[in-house]
Amino acid sequence: MTAARHARPEGLAAYIAVTASYWAFMLTDGALRMLVLLHFHVLGFTPVQLAYLFLLYELAGVVTNLLAGWIAARFGLTRTLYSGLGLQVAALLALAQLDPAWTLAVSVVYVMIVQGASGVAKDLAKMSSKSAVKLLAPAEAGGLFRWVALLTGSKNAVKGLGFLLGAALLGTLGFVPAVIAMAAVLGVILLAVLIAMPPGLPKGRKGTRFSEVLSKSANINWLSTARVFLFGARDVWFVVGLPVYFYAVLSDGTAEGNRAAFFLIGSFMAVWIILYGAVQAVAPRLLGASHRSEAELILSARDWAWALALVPAGLTVAALIASGPQPWLTATLVAGLLIFGVLFAINSSLHSWLILAFSRDERVTMDVGFYYMANASGRLLGTLLSGLSYQLGGLALMLGTATMMVALSALAAGRLRPQDVLTPTRQ
Repeated sequence: MTAARHARPEGLAAYIAVTASYWAFMLTDGALRMLVLLHFHVLGFTPVQLAYLFLLYELAGVVTNLLAGWIAARFGLTRTLYSGLGLQVAALLALAQLDPAWTLAVSVVYVMIVQGASGVAKDLAKMSSKSAVKLLAPAEAGGLFRWVALLTGSKNAVKGLGFLLGAALLGTLGFVPAVIAMAAVLGVILLAVLIAMPPGLPKGRKGTRFSEVLSKSANINWLSTARVFLFGARDVWFVVGLPVYFYAVLSDGTAEGNRAAFFLIGSFMAVWIILYGAVQAVAPRLLGASHRSEAELILSARDWAWALALVPAGLTVAALIASGPQPWLTATLVAGLLIFGVLFAINSSLHSWLILAFSRDERVTMDVGFYYMANASGRLLGTLLSGLSYQLGGLALMLGTATMMVALSALAAGRLRPQDVLTPTRQ
């Protein structure tokens, strides 16, 4: 038997560079989402109109992930990573050109287009970073699970800081200066990565056909289906409904009240994402990945999804009993959604490992692209239903919708088959 693959120094350096650039990107991504959401809510946008602002962002991800997987396989991972960072800088600069004198319809369309470009940028960067882990991680003793958990967990913690940063910048600098400042910082980081990126990532295969993108693996297809409903369930409450509910509860309509509400909402969203990222980073340890078989871990995905479904189900009951904003309901929501974050992180970390475990090295970018296309589809569905369900039925309908989506994710996860797992390549 050949020796297990160990991380080579140049591979570790490439992993660190990819992770650092991904951190910088996700900091601006989180800040931009909070800036747009709160800025346009104060301008009078309804929950459905706020959801529209993010729809093209998520729709772009559906298309981008399919294309990005093929582009990376064809032209190399570094090119897709650089493209993602550069496009995000351009999107931030474009958003700074928003004119308050424009009509509501023009403003919505313009922000949708800019957010769409940002969505393309995010998925180029994400696919590049996640695929790099499969190719660079050591194979022994759960190395793949540890490396992907560290990348994903740290990324989400940084994105959580971005939510807080976005709310803070909006309350202090204002919308346009905040966006320009983020573009400048990300531009400097892109320049540094262009100059200092070490070797270690593949250059691409010229003969790669686009038809290879679609997966023929039943495990990858079922996992992708589970991912659609898992992330749809999160974004149903996360994107529009909960921030709008908190704003209604916390703001008194004055300028000071608005600023206070911005900071409190941004702080909660930041804490939630940071907690989520921290749990993701230690998920291999929580799940005992170093001493459990791959088959056991695969089968546990269904059980963790059903455990997650219990949380929004309980919160739905609480919202029905309260029938309106109540202090105890707000406290229950905060506690319940923090618990949701812990369980969601374990589910998400399992999924992130599984897609790499099920993928072959030679088509990892295409399998990861297909999987994150499903992820983006779930976010798109969740974003649309977030504004729609909250506007039609308030918290109860929004949380009930999340419950049903987690249940569908659990059913799909139950179709995963351990015997089809592919262990990392040995050299």
